[in-house]
Amino acid sequence: MKEQFAVDVLICGAGAAGLTLAIDLARRGISFRLVEKAEHPFHGSRGKGIQPRTQEIFEDLGILNRIVAVGGVYPTERLYRDDGTSSDSEVTVLNDPTTAEPYQLPLMVPQFLTESVMRERLLELGHWPEFGCELVGFEQDQDGVTAHLVSKAGEEALRVRWLVGADGGRSDVRHTLNVGFPGKTLGVRALVADVVLAGLSRDFWHRFGAGDMGRQIALCPLAGTELFQIQAPIPLDADMDFSADGLTAFIAQRTGRHDIHVQSVSWSSAYTMNARLADRYRVGQVFLIGDAAHIHPPTGGQGLNTSVQDAYNLGWKLGAVANGAPDKLLDSYEEERRPVAAAVLGLSTKLLDDLKRGDMRRGREVHQLDIGYPQSTLAMEQPERTRRLFAGDRAPDAALRGAAGQALRLFNLFQGAHWTLLGYEVARGAVQPRPGLHIHTFGPRGEIQDDQGHFYRAYEPAIGDWVLVRPDGYVGAIVATDDLVALEDYLKQVGIGVASTCGGDANPD
Repeated sequence: MKEQFAVDVLICGAGAAGLTLAIDLARRGISFRLVEKAEHPFHGSRGKGIQPRTQEIFEDLGILNRIVAVGGVYPTERLYRDDGTSSDSEVTVLNDPTTAEPYQLPLMVPQFLTESVMRERLLELGHWPEFGCELVGFEQDQDGVTAHLVSKAGEEALRVRWLVGADGGRSDVRHTLNVGFPGKTLGVRALVADVVLAGLSRDFWHRFGAGDMGRQIALCPLAGTELFQIQAPIPLDADMDFSADGLTAFIAQRTGRHDIHVQSVSWSSAYTMNARLADRYRVGQVFLIGDAAHIHPPTGGQGLNTSVQDAYNLGWKLGAVANGAPDKLLDSYEEERRPVAAAVLGLSTKLLDDLKRGDMRRGREVHQLDIGYPQSTLAMEQPERTRRLFAGDRAPDAALRGAAGQALRLFNLFQGAHWTLLGYEVARGAVQPRPGLHIHTFGPRGEIQDDQGHFYRAYEPAIGDWVLVRPDGYVGAIVATDDLVALEDYLKQVGIGVASTCGGDANPD
């Protein structure tokens, strides 16, 4: 007899990673609870950069326009020299959007605003985080997890199919699993504070003492707010005064200016930078995502973005297995995401070294558009490709036209919880429709027209090719019409292998 669970998934931690996973599960109709031991939402700006790849994810989740509306772009950097002069430069390398990569500019959105938008989206889908609800222990067996929760309502034992630890760098879930968290302390302690201040223009990111770790300080206007964020390295044993007067004196000491006055402090923290990576991302029925799995120095704005993409990778896989896909599909989460985190740790650490020398410029390396899973067991090519796009790569956008004449984007076809199968000059009926799969064909008899050649230039398909795009926007498989047996086997592997003569979609979009 099949065991009955209270919910399929218990998510522990309602930060950006936990909220992303909750939104993705909610739109798939997968039952879950999202608990957070803090009594109230986080109100600081710790993670404020939203990279282009994360913008694509937020578009898919239905929140990008709101994110842009509450935030803004990074301001010009104004660097002050000791001789009293200053110079202005752009922190980010500016590239024009393309049809394949519609977002090229990182956004600045304080973390508390990002998470507020995400909670609003989650509420639209019928769910809300349970604040003041703490996971105090759990046990698991081969079928599921028994989680012990404590809240104002009392103690509760909850039987779930899977537990996901999204509970930060000091993760209780990771500690309970006894998963190692090796890495290193980077020897840098930093102050960060969100404040209201007078004496500086909001048109610039003001930096003083560049290249001198004993004197560096940056004061950045936070888009969408009246706040500035103060950032500065501080001695490892410094006892900081985070009051308005204390921070005013600290700014004067670092800048030599006495016309900058902190009027109030919204949030502040002093932290030691670490680079650490969990030994495992999955132990049985329990998973780690976000800072519970990896922590980075803040340089390059990679931490929150990597966390969001962990959740985006795991969400569709949990949904697929909940609906009957083989359990081994869940092993691909660690297989795909842990190497990405390892690479991001190296990048963030390099950028920290650059910052120590006073170099803050950021280019494509931080955009995360080049992240892919070419070595994944979920990447298949039949026959092997020699052209531009490969299985495991991010699926590019393209400007297209429908057969009825309307303009559309490839990302419009991808948006939602489904898989997307693109056939290039193929017989549409060669692949039968089935729940969870949207089929679109290009060519004289297709419903999609590549009248400007954007799809062809981005994907370089051969006549008769089928391109299967995963729910998280990566190419799962590229197969020729002569190899459709391999495509059918692949579809079974990911839980959409049963054809349906009546079509439809088992998952809500």
